[in-house]
Amino acid sequence: MHTLLPFLLAMVAAIVLLTILANKLKIAYPILLVVAGLLISFVPGLPMVRVDPDLIFFIFLPPLLFEAAWSISFKEMKKWWRIIGSFAFLVVFFTALSVAIFANHFIPGFTIGLGFLLGGIVSPPDAVSTGAITKFVKIPKSTSAILEGESLLNDASSLIIFRFALIAVGTGQFIWQEAATSFVWMVIGGAGIGLVLGWLFVQIHKLLDTEPASDVALTLIEPYFMYIAAELLHSSGVLAVVAGGLYMSSKRLIFLNSASRIKGYSVWESFVFILNGVVFLLIGLELPEIVDGIRSEGVQVRTAVGYSILVTAVLILARIISAYAALVATIIFRPSVIPNASSRRRRYLMPLLLGWTGMRGVVSLAAALAIPVSLNGEAFPHRNLILFITFIVILLTLVIQGLTLPVLIQRTGLFGGIYNEEDELETRRKIKHGLRHHIYDKLKYKYDNGLNGNAGFDRIMKHWEEKINANDDNWMSDESKEIFYELLENQREYLTELNQDPKIDEEIIRQQLYQIDLEEERIKSI
Repeated sequence: MHTLLPFLLAMVAAIVLLTILANKLKIAYPILLVVAGLLISFVPGLPMVRVDPDLIFFIFLPPLLFEAAWSISFKEMKKWWRIIGSFAFLVVFFTALSVAIFANHFIPGFTIGLGFLLGGIVSPPDAVSTGAITKFVKIPKSTSAILEGESLLNDASSLIIFRFALIAVGTGQFIWQEAATSFVWMVIGGAGIGLVLGWLFVQIHKLLDTEPASDVALTLIEPYFMYIAAELLHSSGVLAVVAGGLYMSSKRLIFLNSASRIKGYSVWESFVFILNGVVFLLIGLELPEIVDGIRSEGVQVRTAVGYSILVTAVLILARIISAYAALVATIIFRPSVIPNASSRRRRYLMPLLLGWTGMRGVVSLAAALAIPVSLNGEAFPHRNLILFITFIVILLTLVIQGLTLPVLIQRTGLFGGIYNEEDELETRRKIKHGLRHHIYDKLKYKYDNGLNGNAGFDRIMKHWEEKINANDDNWMSDESKEIFYELLENQREYLTELNQDPKIDEEIIRQQLYQIDLEEERIKSI
């Protein structure tokens, strides 16, 4: 432990420095971390890194999914649920099937079961990579919502394929009826368990007399309870965390106070940043050991690299084909949602963009490492080759697609005229203007007659008329504070109701709510 701790501390320091460098170079930090991990692994004297799959599944995956579920706009998910569902389930299955057919025909010794196993591992795109890459280019909220929503669900569908393929390889048979029943239970059961536990955790927060530190600590352990409970009942732990996280996110204004929300945001941002950084650095650090593994099986590295490149090409083509198939299906069955003829070029380039956002990452790494070392007393067939292909696929998709995606967006001008920063600023101005009028009218209606001449009330009125903070904070009495708290809560209700408008960007609403939380904490400190 005394030798491992300095190594872990050095990893965190390296993650921070590499992320700073990535931001300066304007490239996604997962790319730089994977490459850096690969280079660091060749430094002599470093301890050999062996990643336990449980470390990824049970330690890293639940909080990463939970944080993603809290961050995504559920309103946008509902709006685009058809395309999100098709990409998260149908496209993942088609991708896994394509890889299975290719591996069965072109990789010696690969059965269709092993092919599906490999396909299930490499089929889900990684949300962190896509989000980090698109940070440097402006894309519409609809596209961002589709990519984020897909990433929340495709992990579950790919792991379901992985489990069934593992059973088929182990038993040598595949019973469709049992598989269908298990699939339904994993999906419905996982989501149901997550919703039930999410509701229970909300009640616990409301019943217990918790402080902000306690609230944040509880949110850190809650995704683990959701994941483990679902896995123990043989359903999808991924869907449990996603469903529970979405439910708790929608209730955040009810069971968390302003201090808990502010502190929780900061803690979770740092926590998830470190987790993501460690995982991507481990991907690079693990590769040399995997190379030794395929060499011990008599497979040439050049041959294995060739297989990996071809599998990567199959993944990219399958996703692009699926995106265009979705476009054709939309034209046939729902032509009313197709943009007008003036955006014809954009219409036919959009599937290419969606197809190119297929960077692989954390879940593929975890699934590959979860393959058992032995099967029925013998070595698992082609385990090291599957691991090697997975690692190379992650590396290639991150580097090739990750570096070229921003260039592709900029060169094609695909979102020219869609993303308008002035429109976003105008929306913000309208919301702020609406808030001021709403609160001023509320004050006039409720308190004007009863508190006329009251110094605190007059100051509050002036605050909302001019929106200028007083120089002397001591003017606010306890009575004035109560009025102010009531007004802040009224603002939250106003914004929550305003968020029902599908044209309003939920991210702007959340930013305004965060500002209200900060204002409440400022008043408490007076």
